[in-house]
Amino acid sequence: MRKLLFAFLKISGSWRKLALKIRGKTEQDISDERVVSGKAWEEFCDQLKLAGSVLHYPGAPRDAFQQAEGMRYLTRLTRGGLEAFVEYNDPAFPVFRRMVHETVKMGGDNPDNHYFNAQISGEYEYRITGRRNSIHYLGFFTQNGNYGTTGGLAPCGVLEHQDMHVEPDGTFEIILSREKKGRNWLKTEGETSMVMARQTFLDPVNEKPAEIMIENLDGRRAPCPVTTARVDEGLKTASMFVAGASLLFARWANGFRKHANRLPLFDPAVSNAAGGDAGIIYYHSYWKLEENEALVIDVLPPACDSWNFQLNNYWMESLDYRYFNVSINKASAVYEKDGRVRVVVAHRDPGMPNWLETAGHREGTMCWRWYRLAAGAEAVEPECRVVKV
Repeated sequence: MRKLLFAFLKISGSWRKLALKIRGKTEQDISDERVVSGKAWEEFCDQLKLAGSVLHYPGAPRDAFQQAEGMRYLTRLTRGGLEAFVEYNDPAFPVFRRMVHETVKMGGDNPDNHYFNAQISGEYEYRITGRRNSIHYLGFFTQNGNYGTTGGLAPCGVLEHQDMHVEPDGTFEIILSREKKGRNWLKTEGETSMVMARQTFLDPVNEKPAEIMIENLDGRRAPCPVTTARVDEGLKTASMFVAGASLLFARWANGFRKHANRLPLFDPAVSNAAGGDAGIIYYHSYWKLEENEALVIDVLPPACDSWNFQLNNYWMESLDYRYFNVSINKASAVYEKDGRVRVVVAHRDPGMPNWLETAGHREGTMCWRWYRLAAGAEAVEPECRVVKV
């Protein structure tokens, strides 16, 4: 289906070029007209207004608190979209930056992760250089499409730290190209639009994230001056990103309500299409607790590289992990003698280990992850039950 979509977009683009040729105009002429007339800005604002309809999508809570969070969520997506697709949208001169972080969140963003993205194109070849440092996990991923135009992010190339050649001093070099090159190679294709560096902490206090930078291998040392085409296309993509991402995850959240306070397996094909890590098994769901209730989760973790569990609000934003204890992982958990883990989600401290606080929320989404199972190990669905405090 995704290949058919890309083919359709290519055909549509060909017809558009033919129509412009008949009219005696170029794409540059149209962009000039749209920017000078203000139409590019007007359509950007109109699309943002339409994106606001997600606040009333079926299942969305209508109370003032959660609607306020929803509006803030849209402003955060707008900020992230403008930075990604207008400010840093030049694939000829890409820059690694954190699109998702403490104050821009979406899709059940992982508090244990540092996400770095750069806008790239299959037309160019790139080099990533950096220093590994002490972060527990480091992986690089190229992806095709985006939430604004194709509704998701199709996986392309993958390069993880265990497969990388790293020099004794911790430095490394990665080549991004369509054909295999260098000791560390990351695949790109014609539709490739983004490269992501995903870093996962086990102990964020003591681990140091990798240092990375990216450069185009065509020799340029500075970006080209801004063009009307880049601004016009950037505004389109940014507004469609806000609408596309918010709608996608609103659909997810509404679906999760059907199995509230349980953690069933999430379809890997769906998570991969949305930019998830194919090496992670996800258990996305919904939680809802009254004032005198707690959610108790019991599980015997399988042999795996790591695992984590987190609480989100309804809009699939991780709760504010800067100030509240809203996530737990393999290193931070307290275990039973038999290796089992019991996690308690409650509004107030029950005086037990592995307590996650709800940070003023009565409901929201949640996610459990198993990272890269060991050979022969099988994924386990955590057991959930609601109890009276």
